[in-house]
Amino acid sequence: MKKEIVFATNNLHKLDEVLPLLAEKYTVLSLNDIGCTEEIPETADTLEGNALLKAQYIYTSYGKNCFADDTGLEVEALDNAPGVYSARYAGEEKSAEANMHKLLQELNGKTNRNARFRTAIALIIDGENYIFEGEVTGKIIENKRGTKGFGYDPLFIPTGYNQTFAEIALSEKNKISHRAKAVQKLITFLENYKK
Repeated sequence: MKKEIVFATNNLHKLDEVLPLLAEKYTVLSLNDIGCTEEIPETADTLEGNALLKAQYIYTSYGKNCFADDTGLEVEALDNAPGVYSARYAGEEKSAEANMHKLLQELNGKTNRNARFRTAIALIIDGENYIFEGEVTGKIIENKRGTKGFGYDPLFIPTGYNQTFAEIALSEKNKISHRAKAVQKLITFLENYKK
């Protein structure tokens, strides 16, 4: 019988990325699946801190083993902004379009377009905390391309590719993305976890 684990998100795009990676051994539940409708605070100033806040909230409130992620886009020319504020870069409404528009404005005239996506996953299992990280480097282009993916994907071309994350098939993205790398570390840990 598969074990249950909660992924502390209601972001359907993230669920779509993670479910195929974990489905073989785990039944992955979303916040919606466990009836969690409240907004979980993300008040830390690091990706790791935010991921841990979300995981702790679910573990404490619902008593379920869970993991949570926080992801940021770090742009060299902007001193690694938007970073931990990536989702609300252009305001609290968390609009991907507004965030991308602001990013392009901030990079206007800058020749250094180097960037990286970084994901931190916090796992709480049987009361113990673990952190897993993944990153992918690339560059920010000047105009959006592609309709797949979410967030900043239409602006980000990973190193070694000519297509943005929004043009690459999900199966391909899941081989190279920041989230996939962090989830792979999580999976390896869970496969070897005995308790």
